[in-house]
Amino acid sequence: MFEWFKNLFLPSSSPDITQSIIAILITTGIGVLAGRLKIRKVSLGVSAVMFVGILLGHYGYTINEDISTFIRDFGLILFVYAIGIMVGPSFFSSFRKEGIKFNLLAVSAVLLSGIITYIIYLATNIGIENSVGLMSGAVTNTPGLGAAKSTLNEIGLQFKDRKFADPAISYAITYPLGVLGVIAVIVATKMIFKINIKEEVELLAQTQNESTDSLSRKKCRITNPEIFGRSIYHILKDHKLTDLIISRLKHSGSTEVFSPSLDTRLSEKDVVMVVGNPIMVERFLSIAGKESSDLIIETEKDIVSKTIYVTRKSATHKKLSELDLFNKYGLKVTRVYRSGLELLATPTLVLYYGDRIRLVGDRDDIDEVEKFIGNSEKRLLEPDFLSLFGGLVIGLIIGSIPIVIPSLPVPIKLGFAAGPLIASLLISRYGGIGVIHSYINNGAIYFMKDLGICLFFSSVGLHAGTHFYDNFMQNNGWVWLYYGAFITLIPLIYIVVVGRVFLKINFAKLVGLMSGSYTDPAALAFSNGYLDSEIPTQTYATVYPLVTIFRIFIAQMLILLCF
Repeated sequence: MFEWFKNLFLPSSSPDITQSIIAILITTGIGVLAGRLKIRKVSLGVSAVMFVGILLGHYGYTINEDISTFIRDFGLILFVYAIGIMVGPSFFSSFRKEGIKFNLLAVSAVLLSGIITYIIYLATNIGIENSVGLMSGAVTNTPGLGAAKSTLNEIGLQFKDRKFADPAISYAITYPLGVLGVIAVIVATKMIFKINIKEEVELLAQTQNESTDSLSRKKCRITNPEIFGRSIYHILKDHKLTDLIISRLKHSGSTEVFSPSLDTRLSEKDVVMVVGNPIMVERFLSIAGKESSDLIIETEKDIVSKTIYVTRKSATHKKLSELDLFNKYGLKVTRVYRSGLELLATPTLVLYYGDRIRLVGDRDDIDEVEKFIGNSEKRLLEPDFLSLFGGLVIGLIIGSIPIVIPSLPVPIKLGFAAGPLIASLLISRYGGIGVIHSYINNGAIYFMKDLGICLFFSSVGLHAGTHFYDNFMQNNGWVWLYYGAFITLIPLIYIVVVGRVFLKINFAKLVGLMSGSYTDPAALAFSNGYLDSEIPTQTYATVYPLVTIFRIFIAQMLILLCF
C-alpha cells in the first residue's frame, strides 16, 4: 500500500526526477539544521549541507546525473552573482583605502597555494585533478572546484579517450581541514602575539571614526570677522574646503531656518549645519568659528529633512547637478546611502536605482520631488526578474568567452563562477547596464546566496558520497589530509607573518583577511563571534572577489598545464 512512499524516500540506484528532487531537499534541509549546531562557537553553517550529502550518498541516495549537473552549476551561478552584488560597492571603494595592500597579500597567498599544489602533484602520483581538488577543499574555495570540473568536462569533450578522477572526492576530504585550519591559525595568532582583542577592536574603531571616508555632521557658530559678509562659495573656494555641504542656516537673532545657496553670505553669530568629510568639517569650524549647541537649527518647523528612495527612471543614472533640485525646488541633497555606504552628495554623484537620498528643504517641495524620484518602498520589495536574470545572462556570456593561450589544449574560460561574479561586480559598481539595475533587497540577496550554495553543496555532496568511503580507503585519505595540511597552513602562516609582523595590520582586519583569502564563511562567522565585531566582514568583502577570480584561474591553469 505504501510502496509509492518507499520509492519516493528510500535510496534508488536509478532515481527519476521526483526522487532526485526529494534527495536534494532532504540533503539541504538536514544540512542546514546540522549547520546551526555549534561547538565552542564554531559551526559549519551551510557547508554542513555538503557533509550531509556525502553521508546520504554513502548510504545509497543519488540523483539523476543531468539533474545533478544542472543543480550544481545553477547553484554556483546564483551564489557568486549574489556575492558580487553584495560586496561590489565596498570592493571598489576599498581601493581608495587599504584595499590594494590587502588584495596583494591575499592574491600572493593564492599563488603560494597554487605553487604548493603543483609541488605536491610533482612529488606524488595522485594526479592533477585530485591535486586541484585537494587545493580547493584545503582553501574552502567552492568556485575553484566548479571551475576545475568545468575545465575537465571541456577536456573530456576533446579527448574522449581520457578518463579523469572526480576532484570533488579530494575536495570533500580536505574541506573540513580548510575550515578548522583557518580557525586554528586565528586562535594561535592571538596566543603567539599575545593580542588583546578588546584593545585591537577599540583602536580600529577609533581609527575608523577619524577616517576621511566617513561623514560628519556638526553645527557651527560664525565668529571669525574675516568670514563676515562673505558668500559660502568664496569661503569654501578660498580655503580649499572640498567635500563639504552647508545644509541649514539660521541668522543671529532669528528663529527661521533655511537651506542656503552658495551665494548666501554669512553674518556674525549665524549658525550653520555642516555635513561632510570629518577633516574638512573640523577645518571649517576652526576657520569660521566654533561648534554650536544651538537647538533651533535642528527643528523641523521651517525646513524638514527626509530620506527618500530613488525608484523612478526619471532620476536613475542622473547626476545631482542634472536634477538641480536646489534651483528648481529649493531642496538640498546632503547624503546618499548606497549598499551600506554613506556618500556625500556632490554635484557629480550619479544616482542609482535603490539609492536613498537625504533631502533638506520645505515639506511641500519634498512631496513634489517625490513624484519623479519615486520613493516607492513597495516597488523595491518586489523582485525585478528582468534585472536579475538579465545580469545572470551577461555573467554567463562573460564566463563563456574563450581565452586562447598558445600551447594549452583548450581555451581558458572564466566559467560559471568568475563570469557571473565579474558581471555582478560591474553592475553593482555602475548601478546597472541599460534596463538592468543592481538593486536587490537584502532579504532577496541573502536568500539567493544561501539557496545557491545549498544547491551546489547538496549536488556535490551526493555525487561525491556515492563512493566516498571506497575512494577514501583506496586513495589513503589520511595521506590526502596530510598533503592538504600544507596547502591550508603554509599560506595562512605567510599571511600572518607578512600581515602582522611587517605590515602591522590590525588583528580584527587580519582575521577577516585570512577568512576572505580562503573564501571561508564558517571561519568568518567564527571571527565575528570571536571578536564580537563585524570588522572582519569588511576585510572579507574587500578581498573575496579578486581572490575568487584568482583561485578559479589557478585551478584551471594547473589542470590545463599538467593534464
